[in-house]
Amino acid sequence: MTSDPIADMLTRIRNAIKARHSKVDVPASKLKIEIARILKEEGYILNYKVAEEAPKKTIKIYLKYQPNTKPVIASLDRISRPGCRVFAGHEEVPTVLGGLGVSILTTPKGVMTGRDARKQGVGGEVLCEIS
Repeated sequence: MTSDPIADMLTRIRNAIKARHSKVDVPASKLKIEIARILKEEGYILNYKVAEEAPKKTIKIYLKYQPNTKPVIASLDRISRPGCRVFAGHEEVPTVLGGLGVSILTTPKGVMTGRDARKQGVGGEVLCEIS
């Protein structure tokens, strides 16, 4: 069992992109499903499906590449870790690459992008940044 399942998910995606895989399987949890939903809404992945196989649920994430086989996701960084949590108030929500990237936060209103958190005026734990 891993001590940081979100970092494990991001690492699996990063490794699959480097190996040019079309999809990657990740053990499922509610938080990971929400992160996959945001990745799809922001256009970083093609799709995701929650597969309910016998012992455990998994998320099948279908990766997205540009026509020249360059991956859409350039970087995927974990910000808040179990040993060092990073929180941001509604005024301090980080922007990634001047607004070109996305930060994902857990807030009292659910998991959302940094852009949505600023609009709604809520802060929370900064999970990761994608560009």
